Amino acid sequence: MSPSTRKDDQQGILQSLDWWTIGIYIALLVLGWMSVCGASYTYGDTEIFSLSTRSGMQIIWIGTSIVLGFIILMMDDRFFDTFSYVIYGALLLLLFLTIFNPHEIKGSRSWLVLGPLRLQPAEFAKFATALAEAKLMSTYGFDIHRWKDFGSAALIVLLPMICIVGQRETGSALVYLSFALMFYREGMPGSVLFTAVAMVIYFVVGIKYENVMLWDTPTSVGKFVVLLLVQIFTSGMIWSYVKDKRMTRIILTYSFGITLGFLLFSEFVIPFDIVWVQLIMCAGLIGFLIYQGLSTRFINYLYIGLFAVGSIMFFYSADFVLNDVLEPHQRVRINVLLGLDDDPAGAGYNVHQSEIAIGSGGLRGKGFLNGTQTKLKFVPEQDTDFIFCTVGEEEGFLGSAAVLLLFLALILRLMYMSERQPFKFGRVYGYCVAGVFLFHVFINVGMVLGLTPVIGIPLPFFSYGGSSLWGFTILLFIFLRIDAGRNLIRQ
Repeated sequence: MSPSTRKDDQQGILQSLDWWTIGIYIALLVLGWMSVCGASYTYGDTEIFSLSTRSGMQIIWIGTSIVLGFIILMMDDRFFDTFSYVIYGALLLLLFLTIFNPHEIKGSRSWLVLGPLRLQPAEFAKFATALAEAKLMSTYGFDIHRWKDFGSAALIVLLPMICIVGQRETGSALVYLSFALMFYREGMPGSVLFTAVAMVIYFVVGIKYENVMLWDTPTSVGKFVVLLLVQIFTSGMIWSYVKDKRMTRIILTYSFGITLGFLLFSEFVIPFDIVWVQLIMCAGLIGFLIYQGLSTRFINYLYIGLFAVGSIMFFYSADFVLNDVLEPHQRVRINVLLGLDDDPAGAGYNVHQSEIAIGSGGLRGKGFLNGTQTKLKFVPEQDTDFIFCTVGEEEGFLGSAAVLLLFLALILRLMYMSERQPFKFGRVYGYCVAGVFLFHVFINVGMVLGLTPVIGIPLPFFSYGGSSLWGFTILLFIFLRIDAGRNLIRQ
């Protein structure tokens, strides 16, 4: 490539850059630094720019992130397509090796300690996984509706999740569920998304009300409701995917009629556990669906039957997962979130204190560096995972709303940019980026407000630290570079 051609390409890239996204990025960096400064500031401290303080070090991370972003913009966008699998393989190997890392920080082996520098490979594996997904799904002949192709795409997401769980960093592993947004956009059946939502409902309802008895019967409300929901959801899928409204009405009529009859019998005649009746009804429904599938050779009946079987198996394994698979601190956090435990001085302390801090900010906030809850260090991890409580206390409701609107604008802009990509590679990668940001913002802000479990993930561009800031910057600027090359004429 001649120097004049390269210069023209660089000018074209600058003209094609999405400056709205870059503006939002800069605004979030500035607000993030102010929040880190407010969270780490101590009354009487006059050296907020000193490298001995977290606010000073965050300026270093911000500066290096901007340089990193500039370097990415100067690269050829085809580099990311060509070396997607190489980057993914290298990060996957690094994740695997980190499992055996001798340095343990707060019970996690997810950090690599290189002298004074600490890096978390899981933060960088997000963009590597997104690149690998984009490469795979943009190959000729890929069809997400084929189980082989969908399984390959799912495996790319599953492998880093397994490695990160092996590092005892479950929260970071859950972030990879955010790729579901991209899968759904690229044609993943709605039934898969519905199944995922149904599983969450089963888990929450079943665990929360497992020990609550129905009326004066020895029937668990949690089990009763979940098994009833299995029958209702299964009937709804028959309505949607088989288009047999008559069969749906008959199943629902029998389900509610038999359940009500035995419920009244248990309440007024002989008390017994109605769950056994519901299990028999579910077994009968599953058998009927299998029979219909084999006799009519309509595969949708078998898929719906598989959904019902999977629902029951998942529900009965949920208790085992909660009590025997999850770490004790994770189990306690879920119990606190579901209201099973009230522990404001223990597991619920972080959330309780963050809610106080946010509430004390009121409408307009207490002003920059004037927060009392954060200055007196009542909120643990207030400059990392719980950084949003500093925003709420110092900037109030208006400032918090402004920050959330900025994140919303960023996510919507990323989705808009994804849709204008001329090639599938860019679109897939763009939706991966949007999904990651959406998941981080929703979960992080939700856990600070006590609405989601405390799983310890950073708020993009706000939480203190170099790994997360570099990781999010690389993730975003690779997409900005891909998007900037959409109008270039290739030689």
